[in-house]
Amino acid sequence: MENSSATKSTKVQQWALIIAPLISLAIILFADLDPENRKVTYTFAIALLMAIWWITEAIPLAVTALLPVALFPLFGVVDGKTISAMYFNHLIFLFIGGFLMAFAMERWNLHRRIALRILLLFGVSPGRILLGFMLATSFLSMWMSNTATAMMMVPIALSIIMKLEESLGEVKMGKYSIGLLLGIAYSASIGGIATLVGTPPNLSFARITSIIFPGMPEISFANWLIFALPATILLFIAVWLLLHFMYRPKSSWENVQLNDFKDEYKALGKAKIEERIVFALFITLAFLWIFRSGFNIQLFVIPGWSQLFDNPKYINDGTVAIFIALLLFIIPSKTEKGERIMNWETAKKIPWNIVLLFGGGFALAKGFVVSGLSVWFGEQLAGLANVEPIVLTFANVSMMSILTELTSNTATTEMILPILAGLATTIKINPLLLMIPATLAASLAFMLPVATPPNAIVFGTNRIKIKDMIKTGILLNILGIIIATLVMYFWGTVVFDIDVNVFPDWAAITGK
Repeated sequence: MENSSATKSTKVQQWALIIAPLISLAIILFADLDPENRKVTYTFAIALLMAIWWITEAIPLAVTALLPVALFPLFGVVDGKTISAMYFNHLIFLFIGGFLMAFAMERWNLHRRIALRILLLFGVSPGRILLGFMLATSFLSMWMSNTATAMMMVPIALSIIMKLEESLGEVKMGKYSIGLLLGIAYSASIGGIATLVGTPPNLSFARITSIIFPGMPEISFANWLIFALPATILLFIAVWLLLHFMYRPKSSWENVQLNDFKDEYKALGKAKIEERIVFALFITLAFLWIFRSGFNIQLFVIPGWSQLFDNPKYINDGTVAIFIALLLFIIPSKTEKGERIMNWETAKKIPWNIVLLFGGGFALAKGFVVSGLSVWFGEQLAGLANVEPIVLTFANVSMMSILTELTSNTATTEMILPILAGLATTIKINPLLLMIPATLAASLAFMLPVATPPNAIVFGTNRIKIKDMIKTGILLNILGIIIATLVMYFWGTVVFDIDVNVFPDWAAITGK
């Protein structure tokens, strides 16, 4: 079956490699979406080519992301200098800085200590063990890559599962191991929703909105955390309840002791000085991110620390991330003489393919704006102007949740957000009402192994069948869609000062 599936996938990729350029060429030669502006047609053809290659992975995602550098200048959509600049910006540095901190935690085993320490706070009943693993995974994925978090947590979970099977036997364990592994996968995704650095779609949203709407008030790390944390908490509770009731053992456990967790923790030994330094820098980084621009919600105002500088607007979250990352390379290690807390061998693991994928999405967004394609799409959907905003948001989140089950969530986000921006400006509603919940929905992929890396990682343990993931995931997808819609409509409008009946001045797309 696997070989057949692999062969089928290869054939699809081969066909896509040939057919997609032919379709795009046919659109360029024979279609004219806007007779007064050929750039709209050119950009649509290039975007379609990227979409097909991204969905089918006919060539690596990062390579597809480079198409705007070659094609936008050739077709006169955007000049090469401007489009190339889209591939490196402050959000890319935020991403890089976050990864360097995560690598430092991994290098000195701090991530494992944090995870086990959280688990020790909980008891040894099935529900508490599940809660402990999910809480540890969610917390770490707020700051680390959800892929790295899942890869770190799964071996710990498997070791606990094997110990439980030894103590209780597989009969008493039942399907508990499935629920525990799914809890890790799902927690890695929903934890990442809470922060701008937690998952790639959040960073894509921040950058794409700044490109399309340069006059929009900044959405800082703190703003996003205040908005998204309630959504994460609600999703967390929903996932825990569902998994607990679906996969809890039928009989109680008697032979499980808290010592099982204590032994894992003791095996780590005493915390090294490097662990303490990385932990201190990690706490400092989180503090600086959260309090950089302060809080301003209704009458609740706390000034940020950046106000202490002459030019506070010059400082962004990327600045903070790189500043702390630089300290990792400067502070010497006491355990390994001649070494630093972070070295380049470890730093080379930065996933540059994701960096390029980000850049490709930013470049595509720039093309959508400059060419006028965003506005054109919005005009085609102008009939939705009379639909209630909450209904439009619900439909938008549902569409995004379905799409991201089958495609890269980052690539999907970067394709859909510029279209939603154009729709919002055409029907005259605040673009954030559509773009923010769509970004949340990109992380609500719980049904298929291919939907997210954490899903694929737990599926790779061979302890979960696709039917288990689909059966659980479809219920969570529905709950996620409802939660994302309601949180945006009733909490997001307060945090981001949105009046659903007012179209903000900054939202007019100029194309400049």
